[in-house]
Amino acid sequence: MELYFLSLTLIFSGGFLALILNRHFTAMKLAAVIPISAGCLLGLADAVVKLVHGGSDKTSFAYLNAFSLDFQMDALSAFFLITIFFICLLASIYSFHYINKPEKTLKSSVSYLFFAMLIVAMALVVTANNMIAFLLSWEIMSISSFFLVIYSYTSSENRYAGRLYFIFSQVGAMFIFAAFGLVYQVTGNFGFTDAATLSQGVKLLVFIFTFIGFGSKAGVFPLHVWLPHAHPAAPSHISAVMSGVMIKTGIYGILRMYAVLDLHTPILGNIVLAAGMVSGILGVVYALGQHDLKRLLAYHSVENIGIILIGLGIGMMGVSSGKPVMAVMGFAGGLLHVMNHAIFKSLLFMGAGMVLQKTGTGTLDVLGGLLKKMKITGATFLIGSMAISGLPPFNGFVSEFFIYLGAFKGVLLTGKPLVLSFLGIVSLAVIGGLALACFTKVLGVVFQGEPRSEAAKDVNEDGWSMLVPMVILAACCVIIGVYPKWFILAAVKAIYSLNPGYGHIPLDGFIEITGNISRAASLFFGVILLVFAIRFLAYKNKPITRRGTWGCGFTQPTARMQYTGSSYAASILEFFRPVAPLEEHHTEISGVFPKQTHYAGHVHDIAERYMKRVTVYPVMTLFDKLRFIQHGDIHLYIGYILLAIVVLLFFI
Repeated sequence: MELYFLSLTLIFSGGFLALILNRHFTAMKLAAVIPISAGCLLGLADAVVKLVHGGSDKTSFAYLNAFSLDFQMDALSAFFLITIFFICLLASIYSFHYINKPEKTLKSSVSYLFFAMLIVAMALVVTANNMIAFLLSWEIMSISSFFLVIYSYTSSENRYAGRLYFIFSQVGAMFIFAAFGLVYQVTGNFGFTDAATLSQGVKLLVFIFTFIGFGSKAGVFPLHVWLPHAHPAAPSHISAVMSGVMIKTGIYGILRMYAVLDLHTPILGNIVLAAGMVSGILGVVYALGQHDLKRLLAYHSVENIGIILIGLGIGMMGVSSGKPVMAVMGFAGGLLHVMNHAIFKSLLFMGAGMVLQKTGTGTLDVLGGLLKKMKITGATFLIGSMAISGLPPFNGFVSEFFIYLGAFKGVLLTGKPLVLSFLGIVSLAVIGGLALACFTKVLGVVFQGEPRSEAAKDVNEDGWSMLVPMVILAACCVIIGVYPKWFILAAVKAIYSLNPGYGHIPLDGFIEITGNISRAASLFFGVILLVFAIRFLAYKNKPITRRGTWGCGFTQPTARMQYTGSSYAASILEFFRPVAPLEEHHTEISGVFPKQTHYAGHVHDIAERYMKRVTVYPVMTLFDKLRFIQHGDIHLYIGYILLAIVVLLFFI
């Protein structure tokens, strides 16, 4: 694993150099971006080689002369590392022009340091091979991402988002600590290998604890409360990394614990599938009701985590039902969606970052008409929107298609697996339809029509380092959608590390399916190109005039006579009102000459409303009562240290 750790060293050196050169803005950015990008590229190449050639590498380090930090890279780790390094490479390049305020050089250099720490920590999480290494890496990941969330700490909303994220991160970590404590109590060592020897009841309790802990990081409903606050608060390239890859470490944790516990009872698949269906549907419903572009995209992370969990749940049901083909299709579809979501969600957050930087606002209802002057951003955002909606021939369709196939295999079963598989199919269909409606709204309100404010009129898309990553990600959406063979086989290979018994399943069926997808996608693009060619020839050498859109006899339309995000989604949100209550504020129109009125609507997240009472407020109250401990007296601080040493002596 020499190349792996060399890549991590390069990445961290980029963050460290940025801190040293904090007085020179451009030099600081170059000193950060070049080593971070080089380290990500090296790590990406190493992970690809490891995944292709198979096998696993192991290494360990002594920690505090008392513990061992063990790391291992197998096919599953390599698959996640490919996603982590690829997205972080593009996010690093994107940041060069996105961070463009020389007066904030010190703040920017500190953010690069924590960005590098976050990349290193995520990579260590997916290769950690014992509890100490995993928890140490997990906490570094949580703390570094917290400091990235509060980048604009002068804003009270930003500080609130950071506080909310920190609380849910640490509450989730407490459940993981509790689960690992149960394993250690029975096995007597910090390794994962002996977890399979636990009794079935303890295994189930460990899985539930870890599912809650990892689900909090992944943004599983109702533990997602931090996510729609933290992602919009962070800089856009950090939002892309957090939504694209950081929350997937939670998915990795769920998969890894499922593998090491070796527990194949039906209840696991039922829990994961049910959580996926609820997260997927409610995530996209809440996204429909949002007025801020980045907050809307954050809720779509909850939706796509739901889709991934549906795939994993179907895979677990296939294992417990003795249907290996169903299991591999569900797991492979879910794993491929991990990669696909990282690609198109990072693309969408980068597009939102371009809009936010050039217009100064992310509010949907004051934008409009941006496609005319931001053609590359608009085109790539369109591709990302179609991919996230699961439309062929883009990458989101491929992974969802394999999840569908796994679910249809489940329909052949009887009893509860039949019912849950059918509900999984219906849920995927509902999620896809609502996602399409949501992104039709976004594209129509933000990029189509006329500018609704001065902020949306004079815009540009200068900054090649922001455009290049978006074009690359858009190309990946198309490439995976048209040629999915090697990507689905990579996901299947990663699944083999969960259960080597899957290795006997013939891959001919997967290759045939991907071949059919490629032929259909190629035919589709061929027809599109033919239509454009015919149009070009038909209009060649003909004068083209431009006229205003016919106003049906009304000659003075204004930008305010367009659909807003609220009006477009109103009928859909009305249907889901029991789970997405809408709060409206407007004055009544009355009199012969009515005064100016206003309207404001806000969709409430029922989980946020109740989880605050259960989690946030009790934690904040507890820490408010413990403020007296932090009083500034150095003598008492020394006393705390001595007291802690005395207490620890009783346990050693």
